[in-house]
Formats: sequence, structure tokens, C-alpha cells
Amino acid sequence: MLRIDIPERNNWKALAHELGFHFHTIGGEPYWKEDAYYQFTMEQVEQDIEAPTEELHEMCMELVDKVCHSNALMQRLSLPEHMWDSIHHSWKSGQPHLYGRMDFAYSGTGPAKLLELNYDTPTSLYEAGFFQWVWLEQAIEQGILPRHADQYNSIQERLINAMAHLGDRIEARTMHFSCIKDNAEERATVHYLQDVAVQAGLKAPFIYTEDIGLRAGMDHFVDLDDKPIHALFKLYPWEEMADDDFGEQIPQLNTHWFEPPWKAILSNKGILPLLWEHFEGHPNLLPAFFENASSPPLPAGWVRKPFFSREGSNIELITPSGQREAVDGPYTDSPWIRQAYHPMPRFGNNHALIGSWVVGDRACGMGIREDVGRITKDSSCFVPHAIV
Repeated sequence: MLRIDIPERNNWKALAHELGFHFHTIGGEPYWKEDAYYQFTMEQVEQDIEAPTEELHEMCMELVDKVCHSNALMQRLSLPEHMWDSIHHSWKSGQPHLYGRMDFAYSGTGPAKLLELNYDTPTSLYEAGFFQWVWLEQAIEQGILPRHADQYNSIQERLINAMAHLGDRIEARTMHFSCIKDNAEERATVHYLQDVAVQAGLKAPFIYTEDIGLRAGMDHFVDLDDKPIHALFKLYPWEEMADDDFGEQIPQLNTHWFEPPWKAILSNKGILPLLWEHFEGHPNLLPAFFENASSPPLPAGWVRKPFFSREGSNIELITPSGQREAVDGPYTDSPWIRQAYHPMPRFGNNHALIGSWVVGDRACGMGIREDVGRITKDSSCFVPHAIV
């Protein structure tokens, strides 16, 4: 694994605007960076990223089944009791899911270590699945990369196939897409998924999450025209939906959710200690424990994470040498876990995090974020990769 400095493409910012990538710069600082790329060998990708991702995904599915059949485990994960039946039913009835992302620390040697799962509302999908592929093709055309360069990236192809399969299971092959207002990154991600859905032969209307409604006598949520929403992709976390005013209505209605309610299990940081309890010693896992008075001591160096958090918020770590880092955030009333610290590879001043994507239960690509800090945040930069 190498970080290679290269020239940027000609006029890439104009192309980004043309393609809807309006958040390539955030607050005057670059989010997308292409003055360098991360280089891998095919063996590294296949053996150290793709294969462990699929193995860990199967382990996660095994744990979902265990949790769905255990109120005690639901309680350990602090899942709202009024959602238990919905979570169990969505799993037992085989409600399909679309995608997820695993975040790894990996330096090019040794096993990749799972830092966390992003299986309900993972972002950076547009950047990983589409824009970095465009970068690869144009970088080859412009002589920036060698002609034999490739990329670990079948994300968009897998998404189209998965959407086509989902379309066979929903009313009139229509899936609404939703995110909150005033968030350019989330709107771009949802717009990309709408485009994927249309390529897969679905109708893909959009509605802001705040505009989803209830109507007396209807057994579905409704849109602004009071028409039933039979299927809905929502870029909105389950734990927040469950606490919203209409959250308690979710189990009573027949709207089909993507991601399904059982994804609330895997979007919860409590899944990390459960993975360690059931698969202790697995080479791709780090020791992790629920934080309580009886927790076993961790070796020097640990990371403290709330069950429910996004984009690095409220994470705190102490390295084995005693260096401390922390990110503020709103998730202060959540239970916590502690996970053994494992360093991310450092290139100059940047720490690199690998996001490995799963679509339709198959590992299919990756995206890399980097930050001067050890905690990856919403402002951490996206840098493309290539197999050379």
C-alpha cells in the first residue's frame, strides 16, 4: 500500500459540478483530493480486503439472527422495545437489504482490522462507486496512470443489479428516496441512488424525510400528495427514526423500508463487542467490550465509542504511548463500548482509513478517507485508489 503523488486532471472541478459533485470542497477545504492516490496490488485487494469483508459480513448475518431471536440481546444493544417486533419480523420475513460499509485499518501487510460497521446510512458511496471510477478512466487517458491500472470497484454494477432485484418485490416497481433537508452530501448520495434505481428499471420519486406524512385510515406512510409510500429508501438512521414523533407508528404500517429495520442491529457500535464475544481471536477483529464496571481491562491503548454516533462524533481514544484525541458531538446520552486501539497507516501527516463496500451480500469495492487526526470525521478527505 503506497500513497503516490500525481498531477490532478485537467478541469476536474468543472466536471465535478457537471456531474453533481457539489461537495468536493467543504467550507473552503478540499474534501475530494486527487493530487495523490493509494496504490495496491491485486493480491492485497483480493486476500486482505475482499475476502475478509465477505467473511465478516457472514459473521454479522449470523449475529443478526441471534439478536433477532433474543430480547436479552436487543436490550443489551439498547434498541427501543417498541421496535423489537419490527426488527424481528423484518429479519424473519427475509426483507432484503441493499448495502453497507466496513471501515478497516490496513497498511498493506498483516490482516485488516475492523474498526466499525456502517450498515444503515453509510455515505461516501457516490465518491467510491462513481466519481473515483471516472477519475481512474480519465487519469489513464491523460497519462497520469499507466494503461494497465485498474480499480477495486464494481459498486455501481452491483447496485444496479441489487436494485433490479429489489424492484421485483415492491409495488409498481416504485421506491421513494429520502434524506433530510439542507445536507448537500446526503442529497447527492440519494440522488445518485435514484439514478441507479432508474437504470435498474424502477421509478424513483424523491421526498424529504421531514415531508413524509401520516394519514388516518392509511396503512402506509404518505407523500405530499397523500399517496401511499409502499417502499422507501431513507438516508436517516433507525435509532433517530425510532425516537421521532411518528416512530411508534412504524411497526403499525406496511411501508417497506430500505434499509430494513434489522439493520438497526448492525448500525449499533454494540455489535463490535458482540462480534468479539462470538468470534474471539478472529484475525480481522479487535478486542471490544461493553463499558461497565465489570469490563475486563484493555491493553494500553483504547478507543471509546457511543452505541449511536455518526462521522466520528463523540469518539475518544488514547494510544499506547498516552496520546489522547477526541471529537465532540451530540451523542452524549448513549451507552458506550471500548475497543482496543489499532493504528491506521500514516502517510506524511495523514492517517488512511479503508471503507470496504458490501452490496447484495457481496464485497465489491472500496473508498479511502484520510485525516491528520486518528479519528475519521465528516470533513476527512476522500482520496482515490488504483491497482497497479
